Amino acid sequence: MAEPTVIPQRGKTTEPATIVLAGATGDLGFRIAQALLKRGAAVRALVRAGNTKPEVTLLRDLGADIIEVDFNSVTALTNACAGAACVVSALSGLRDVIVDGQKRLLDAAVAAGVPRFIPSDYSIDYTKLSNGSNRNLDLRREFNQRLDQAPIQATSILNGMFTDLLTGQAPVVLFGVKRVLYYGDADQPLDFTTTANAAEFTAAAALDPTTPRYLRVAGEVATVRGLQAAATAATGQPFKLLRVGPLGVLGAMIKVTKALMPSTDEVFPPWQGMQYLHNMFTGLPKLTPLDNARYPDIRWTPVREVLAAKK
Repeated sequence: MAEPTVIPQRGKTTEPATIVLAGATGDLGFRIAQALLKRGAAVRALVRAGNTKPEVTLLRDLGADIIEVDFNSVTALTNACAGAACVVSALSGLRDVIVDGQKRLLDAAVAAGVPRFIPSDYSIDYTKLSNGSNRNLDLRREFNQRLDQAPIQATSILNGMFTDLLTGQAPVVLFGVKRVLYYGDADQPLDFTTTANAAEFTAAAALDPTTPRYLRVAGEVATVRGLQAAATAATGQPFKLLRVGPLGVLGAMIKVTKALMPSTDEVFPPWQGMQYLHNMFTGLPKLTPLDNARYPDIRWTPVREVLAAKK
């Protein structure tokens, strides 16, 4: 276990840093909480009143302080943030959460005098994309414009695509037909990071008072040909490439799909995933430079290991 990170307290001996975590019962948030506790942090997990998810009990058993809070009340959130070294958001949702909800959390952090804030980004580099190219990333860009105007030190963590999606939600590595599907250039470098690695890095960053505005990491940078080689090595069976067409074909498919389901409250409807892949295949949001070496105790999980677990 890593040595506890401590912050000086006026008139007191040093104590473990307190990190406030919103979204702690989600997959990424729960992993961030575990990583923070492993690093010796005092974790204050914010949950809605009446939350009965099993993660609440698990977090409490692991040593986290569970705080039931009204996420619509800046006053309640301010009280929950008091004395924290950093507020970390792992919230997931649409405008009401990513823009409005995080704005209330940000206002609370500022009012409570918290020195640092980590927003719920965990994505490709949306700063290089134009508005309208990805709904979910547009919301993150909008919130971060507000964050940049707030009197608080902010750090966004960008990690490309979650490698875990390659074994299910992202239709790229097709295990049934032994194909790797793609559009455009098979040699375009793409960024992949496991959820667990993103959580580990976020925990380390939350406890690091010297982080810059952006930190960029990739568990592995792989081309489509690299994914093909990883899938072949992971399964012991030869995978082939399946080029559907140029990026324009994918763009047209996105428009058709959105037209068939224009209004949706889903965070990840089919066309949203297609937008993400289109962004990645253009190469525009490629992460550079990478900050993988910032916390040398983190072991980055390669794509092959993730695909091997699918067998």
